[in-house]
Amino acid sequence: MWHKVWNATAFAITMAYLESTIVVYLRRIYYHDRGGFDFPLVIIDTPTLLLEVGREACTIIMLATVGIAAGRTKVGKFAFFMLLFGVWDIFYYIWLKVFLDWPPSLLTWDVLFLIPIPWVGPVLAPVLVACTMIGMALVMLHLEARGSVLPAGKAVWLSQIVAVLVILVSFTMDVIPRLDPQGTLLAQWVPTTYHWEMLLVGLVLAIGTFVRWARCARQAQR
Repeated sequence: MWHKVWNATAFAITMAYLESTIVVYLRRIYYHDRGGFDFPLVIIDTPTLLLEVGREACTIIMLATVGIAAGRTKVGKFAFFMLLFGVWDIFYYIWLKVFLDWPPSLLTWDVLFLIPIPWVGPVLAPVLVACTMIGMALVMLHLEARGSVLPAGKAVWLSQIVAVLVILVSFTMDVIPRLDPQGTLLAQWVPTTYHWEMLLVGLVLAIGTFVRWARCARQAQR
């Protein structure tokens, strides 16, 4: 089973390479006069925006389908998706550092995602989420390798969903008031404060409930 983990990791790293090269091209086109990416944002034209939204949607679908193909059970399939997503997200920034020497630090602000609205935050925030996903995925795959895995109950799923929503809000709550059809407000905005407390609450809730479930699942295998 662990050879699949290495194969999935290699796929995620190479996929991150492809994703980062596209961003390199976009930044050369839209930020060439600034010498690099920075806020306030340059509002891209609608056709390019739609292409970017489609690319991001296809990225998630690709990660999900590879995870489904790699996993043996429902737990394994979901674990491989989380592993792929986490590795891809981290190496996306590693490749950008290699190509552009960007970001200059983990506290540099970035546009993280565009679906359904832009997500904005310091690079460290998604990296912490990605590390959490990788850790959870490896635990789940270890449990799967030991035998049948106790299904997560409704309370666990509800807690995880709430944790995800809290984290998503931390990335989007300051963006929502600045959304307008012309993108004028976003084009003038320079973010200065991130809601680290919300990220912390989301991560603690997600990790806490996951660890409790993982312990119960391990005990059930004895």
